[in-house]
Amino acid sequence: MADYTGINAVGAVAVGGSAKDKSNADVLATARARLSMAISAYSETREDELDDLRFYSGSPDNHFQWPADVLATRGAVQGQTINARPCLTINKLPQHVRQVTNDQRQNRPSGKVIPADDKADIEVAEVFNGVVRHIEYISDADVAYDTACENQVAFGEGYIRLLTEYCDDNTFDQDIKIARVRNSFSVYMDPTIQDPCGADAKWCFITEDLTRDEYERLYPDAAPLSTLMSLGVGDQSLSQWMNENTVRIAEYFYVEYDTADLHLYPGNQTAFAGTPEDKMLKEMFGKPIRSRRADRKKIKWCKINGYEILEEQEWAGKHIPVVRVVGNEFEIEGRLYISGIVRNAKDAQRMYNYWVSQEAEMLALAPKAPFIGYGGQFEGYETQWKTANTQNWPYLEVNPDVTDGQGNKLPLPQRAQPPMASSGLLQAKLGASEDVKATTGQYDASLGIGGNERSGKAILARQREGDTGTYHYVDNLARAVRHVTRQLVDLIPKIYDTQRIARIIGEDGESSMVKMNPMQPEPVRKIIDQNGIVIDKIYNPSVGKYDVVVVTGPGYATKRQEALEAMAQLLQTNPQLWAVAGDLFVKNMDWPGAQEMAKRFERTIDPKVMGDADSDPALQAANMQIQAMSQEMQQMATMLQNVQQSMEAQKLQVDRFKAETDAEIKSYEAETRRLQAVAAGMQPEQVQEVVMQTLRDVMTVGDMAIAQTRPAEPVGVPV
Repeated sequence: MADYTGINAVGAVAVGGSAKDKSNADVLATARARLSMAISAYSETREDELDDLRFYSGSPDNHFQWPADVLATRGAVQGQTINARPCLTINKLPQHVRQVTNDQRQNRPSGKVIPADDKADIEVAEVFNGVVRHIEYISDADVAYDTACENQVAFGEGYIRLLTEYCDDNTFDQDIKIARVRNSFSVYMDPTIQDPCGADAKWCFITEDLTRDEYERLYPDAAPLSTLMSLGVGDQSLSQWMNENTVRIAEYFYVEYDTADLHLYPGNQTAFAGTPEDKMLKEMFGKPIRSRRADRKKIKWCKINGYEILEEQEWAGKHIPVVRVVGNEFEIEGRLYISGIVRNAKDAQRMYNYWVSQEAEMLALAPKAPFIGYGGQFEGYETQWKTANTQNWPYLEVNPDVTDGQGNKLPLPQRAQPPMASSGLLQAKLGASEDVKATTGQYDASLGIGGNERSGKAILARQREGDTGTYHYVDNLARAVRHVTRQLVDLIPKIYDTQRIARIIGEDGESSMVKMNPMQPEPVRKIIDQNGIVIDKIYNPSVGKYDVVVVTGPGYATKRQEALEAMAQLLQTNPQLWAVAGDLFVKNMDWPGAQEMAKRFERTIDPKVMGDADSDPALQAANMQIQAMSQEMQQMATMLQNVQQSMEAQKLQVDRFKAETDAEIKSYEAETRRLQAVAAGMQPEQVQEVVMQTLRDVMTVGDMAIAQTRPAEPVGVPV
């Protein structure tokens, strides 16, 4: 049976109750004690912070910059405003705050993921960066960052939080969101933290006040408010949680520890005692090398009303998803004091308002400057001269008959010297204005007021003085963004825990899709076709460790404009660069058709110049074909060279043989001609003798050739 009154639950807790009742009672008692401690720890500084916020938002309509007692003495007395004194508000502080916050908007800090061990991969780090940009885009994270920065600079502390939401109503896939905390006073973080971003916080509250009707609509099964208003649990009162009209709901994050033994095995492999991994390692290696006690941290989340837990679950990350952005922080005698840029400028701003009001009062109460003339000069024109200070007459006349007794006409009437503001008052007002600049750390150059500098370098140096005076605000915001990105890196593998196609956004704002598979053992798996070309990649962000660094500088749009101007100057002085970087120049332009024109330029550029040619599968295939053809051509060239060398050698042999043959032929021809010449004068017997001698010579030469080729005969053996 449902407990609609809550009395049964209270009774169960009082007598011990069930284990769940006892656990919830302990959690709630601890939560109430912690909230009371946080309220006490922050009470003094938050009163000052709230006054800073009111002062910063002061205007002529609300008089927030005037002390109440001073304002009471300068207003109407008994309903009569005749003696009221001016209370002007010339608020100069928003200009100084905007100088810091708008500089941050122009130079946004952004986290960059980098590999942190040998298992991490640079490509996975780029995927992390793309997913982080996607999360920031869908979350409107710039609103969260800007709100936190505004609060941090104005009164000293801002907050950013992380959430998880289902992608839509028909899926169990979740997205991570970065949300803003508009009211920093609704956050109560563990006051014992040492990290400026609250990374070491053990608990944190985010409170919200609901009307009674809204509370009952959202939580119809909760205990009735009439019961809660009359009950107290333990030593803590519920007065901080509810009143007659509203109910305070708090999101309560807290750290819970599970103590376990951590075992070390060969190969630097570790596992907690009792886990399947530990059993497997024991079977492989036996007794562990070392053991130690370890606290396994878990982040718990619940929504409470101070009396009962309305919702609860475990947070996936290892940090409380609330990030603190602090301005100036001091710890004095155990008390925490936080301030922003407004705190020290309040008195200077009050003095400026006072001196401006004093100046206006003096000039307003000063009499009108009268006209001075001799008696009788105004006779007949009294009406015009009496109203000359209040009515714009086109002309004024005087009586010309008045003389000085000697018949000379008297000079025309003249206006007396008007009242002048006191020089001391002007100096005091100017001094108060300079004090505002000094207490905020921003001077004329930072506020856009020109000086004697003429060169750009000197102007930038003067402006940098103001940046140096307020740089700690930007640096603290950068730390907070780094902690947010670290939490995202921790959450992404846990939230993207199923196979999915995730959207990533590049630095230039272009989006693309990547495949994630948290089950694969390697960080990047490449899908290769039969030609050896990479056609797809699948990533596992849970393999390896990754860290975050912060990059602070102009946004991509600003960098793009600066790049366009720089490239325009280069191309103007070096027109030949159009053939190398013309596509990049056109790509940075914003007019319609620029991207299409850039693609056409890109087709005209030598592929060797294009840095990303290897990333296109078609170009990869073309490059492989070109390389194969180049190898074939090289082989053919080698063969051709060998053939050419062989032909040259054969030609030399032919030429040598031809030369020898020609020499022999010429020799025979000469011998034939000699014989013919000799034979013409010889007798037949002489001719016969010559022929016989020639045959003997031929036979002798033949025997010698045969003897040279025949092996030597043994001595004493008859032939």
